[in-house]
Amino acid sequence: MNAKLQTRSDTRAQLIEAGTEVMLEKGYTNSGIQEVLSRVGVPKGSFYHYFESKEDFAVAIVEAFDTYYTAKINKALTDETKEPIERLRTYCLDSRDWMSEGKCKNGCLLGNLSQEMSDQSEILREKLSSIMTKRREMFARCIAEGQSSGNINPTWEAHKTAELFLCGWDGAMMRSKTTKSLEPLDGFIMLMIDKALRP
Repeated sequence: MNAKLQTRSDTRAQLIEAGTEVMLEKGYTNSGIQEVLSRVGVPKGSFYHYFESKEDFAVAIVEAFDTYYTAKINKALTDETKEPIERLRTYCLDSRDWMSEGKCKNGCLLGNLSQEMSDQSEILREKLSSIMTKRREMFARCIAEGQSSGNINPTWEAHKTAELFLCGWDGAMMRSKTTKSLEPLDGFIMLMIDKALRP
């Protein structure tokens, strides 16, 4: 019984991992279920044992990616060995390194799906919106801590600053993907972290 459950769980996880790779490469619309199944070696008829639909599959992918990425963000933003503004820099530099390693391809899965699917699937839009809200709270806490300690410019309220930061960074990621250049990311880091957020 336990072995069967473990196998089922492993197969589902493998499908989600393969689906993440395909959707990063091709987006939701151009991602075929058959391609995902072929990567994992699962028969086509078995897909619906794990997911009700392609949309349900995409939600599972988003949730799994969010779990992974939230841990990554949290590690950067709660590192007490660094001042809050340096934590923000670490987050940006880690993402920049990832984009550099991938030669500015793919970008952010959640950002890509937000642009592609927000008008196509209300279920996905709501899921992505809730994740964005949660992330803004994480960045707002870090920014508020920096404002309290005098490390970050206190001119703007923390939540509004976090919203501006994330809008700017997501936009820079999109432009980096489009131009196949790290220049938008470097420009954001220089202007936002080295200038605007400094007290």
